Amino acid sequence: MANSKHPFIPYGQQLIDNEDIQAVVDVLKSDYLTTGPAVDNFEEKIADYVESKYAVAFSNGTAALHGACFAADIGGGDEVITTPMTFAASANCVLYQGGKPVFADIDPNTYNIDPKQIRKKITDKTKAIIPVDFTGQPVNLDEIIKIADEFNLVVIEDAAHAIGATYKESKIGSIADMTMFSFHPVKHITTGEGGIITTNNKDFYEKLKQFRTHGITRDNLLLKENHGPWYYEMQFLGYNYRMTDIQAALGASQIDKLDKFIERRRDIVDQYNRGFSALNEVIIPYQQSDGSSSWHLYVIQIKKDLLSINRKQFFEELRQADIGVNVHYIPVHLHPYYQELGYKKGDYPYAEELYEQIITLPLFPAMTDEDVKYVIDTIKNIVIKHQVK
Repeated sequence: MANSKHPFIPYGQQLIDNEDIQAVVDVLKSDYLTTGPAVDNFEEKIADYVESKYAVAFSNGTAALHGACFAADIGGGDEVITTPMTFAASANCVLYQGGKPVFADIDPNTYNIDPKQIRKKITDKTKAIIPVDFTGQPVNLDEIIKIADEFNLVVIEDAAHAIGATYKESKIGSIADMTMFSFHPVKHITTGEGGIITTNNKDFYEKLKQFRTHGITRDNLLLKENHGPWYYEMQFLGYNYRMTDIQAALGASQIDKLDKFIERRRDIVDQYNRGFSALNEVIIPYQQSDGSSSWHLYVIQIKKDLLSINRKQFFEELRQADIGVNVHYIPVHLHPYYQELGYKKGDYPYAEELYEQIITLPLFPAMTDEDVKYVIDTIKNIVIKHQVK
């Protein structure tokens, strides 16, 4: 990518400082490397931050979603409603348990799952709802929880994009039956790879802890027998989804900087919004009136009818300018695997139409104002160059 003089700007990137490095070094010098006191500490810090009673750390966000589906007792024949506008993990976790993902289309304004569409998809087989806080914008939790209560469904909130976000002054992570956060390096804070489930339900909490460790317990209150102090039991088929102390130490250090990271993300979003305000060819993201998004992604739409180039060409010109744009997401039902399962193009028109027009711009705390201006100016130049006369 040698067509610009500006250094390459990725769409997302972790920000690691010397405190984070030292936290990891301290663990490397300690007696514990895998699931030990650092994991306990990280779980406590996350639970405190989001104001939930419990938190259970996992090796990654997908594993955490799988654990939540297990805790919700999703199994063969059960249906779970989720959005097609998400990463595949939001639906794959249902398949892992033998359930069936059922997609409900999005609200074309917010890009989040539409509660009215959720209601249309409910059957006597529906067991849960997995709403996704797309880009960091919280879903309409009032309506979704109302539907869940009406039909006795579990709400597993996929908040991979939304740690630090709020919904009507409550922290995301304290509202749904279970909430998943991801700590992949492009997210708000990172553990390298990692995920967590927060919950206020003790039964879910106990199941999640045991599920991530092969279904094994040493808890005397849960054991069927007890042969001695060495004794443990595998009581169901769990997985090795444990987080390491190395990862947890990094996460615990990162969370101390989370509010500052989110403040910078919101500042960048404000710069983008001002920069694109006069461009008719670009649709900026929906923004909730209370400013509650934690802004994992900044997704614009390109008005193809006002430009002489298509989205692919627009995307390629940005990449040639060393701007590491991306597209979030290919709707899940369009992937070949899901097509083989019987999902069809045309089933979710709002998600499909959105996919054809979106581009994700760089957004991460280490971006400089110069980087942001370069992205804005480059997009303006491309628009001017390719305006339909």
